[in-house]
Amino acid sequence: MNAPPNRDDPIPEGLKLGARFTGYLLVIIAGITVAIFVALQIAQIVVPFLAGLVLSALLVPMSTFLQRHRWPKWLAVVTVWVVVLGLLAGLVLLITFQIRSEIPEIQKQVATTLDEAKQLLATQPFGITEAKLNDLVDSSGKWLQDNAAGLGSGAAEVGTTAAHVIEGVIIILFVTLFALIDGRGIWTWVVNIWPKKAHARIFAAGEAGWKTLTNFIRIQLVVAASDAIGIGVGALILGVPLAVPIAMVVFLGAFVPFVGAIVGGAVAVGLALLFNGWVHGLIMLAIVVVVQQLESHVLQPWLTGPTVKIHPLAVILGVTAGAAVAGIAGAFFSVPVIATLNAMIHAAKDYRVGQR
Repeated sequence: MNAPPNRDDPIPEGLKLGARFTGYLLVIIAGITVAIFVALQIAQIVVPFLAGLVLSALLVPMSTFLQRHRWPKWLAVVTVWVVVLGLLAGLVLLITFQIRSEIPEIQKQVATTLDEAKQLLATQPFGITEAKLNDLVDSSGKWLQDNAAGLGSGAAEVGTTAAHVIEGVIIILFVTLFALIDGRGIWTWVVNIWPKKAHARIFAAGEAGWKTLTNFIRIQLVVAASDAIGIGVGALILGVPLAVPIAMVVFLGAFVPFVGAIVGGAVAVGLALLFNGWVHGLIMLAIVVVVQQLESHVLQPWLTGPTVKIHPLAVILGVTAGAAVAGIAGAFFSVPVIATLNAMIHAAKDYRVGQR
């Protein structure tokens, strides 16, 4: 039985309950803050690790599928890697070829656009004549000379960044490779760190999180490919230069909900407006709007269903918070991290002893 409340206690029971709840909440917030702070300090490791985890969520089911059809593990792993690396190499070659083949036409169009811009700026209300533009160019050159030392240090920072990129690629490759070879063994080792009583619950949470992550990545891959094909084909039909790079920007942008679609569409419309005129720019805008409406109201609901249970408000807030804390990487990883943690927390909460 519960002890009767002490009538001589000046502190109400409701206030005590609120204080305890606030204390628990503050401890949780402090733990999350410390975790984010540590992650930011070692971002050069955390970001490639998360990228490798996301890539593994795409490749491991492919390898598992081949192994279920009696492929040896080593052959399944090698085949998956060859297919993925072949697709990436093919895309890079295609983009490079298109850029190189269209550079002369782009240079000519840029020169024409600059001349038109000069004529527009020379008219009212701008009143910027060619002499004023030349003064701006001269002052820009003087600024570059005065800040040469700062630019040199910036170049050194670029070199350091390139080294970090190479390190990140190596981490991604190793994380993905070991996930393909012995992903379940790695997760078992992680679970064994915790008290034995919690093993079954953590295993259940891990299974739910991994299932959600793999479903999320597959869905986003299909959505991103659909957006890229729709907008890329539209750009190709309109004769917009760099249609394949435009499609690649749209594809990558689709992995960042809401913001990525806007940025990818803006790039496509901007290039159409710059190189093909305002009529083609408006047509390209209509194509982008139609593709994104089909994605939002047809493709996403049909593919997602009950597999990824995240409220749209949580997605918007997650992307915003991720971008504020960790920039582009934060915006990119925020939604898969939220979806995975959400599934793991619910699975751990709903777990019952003896459940399989």
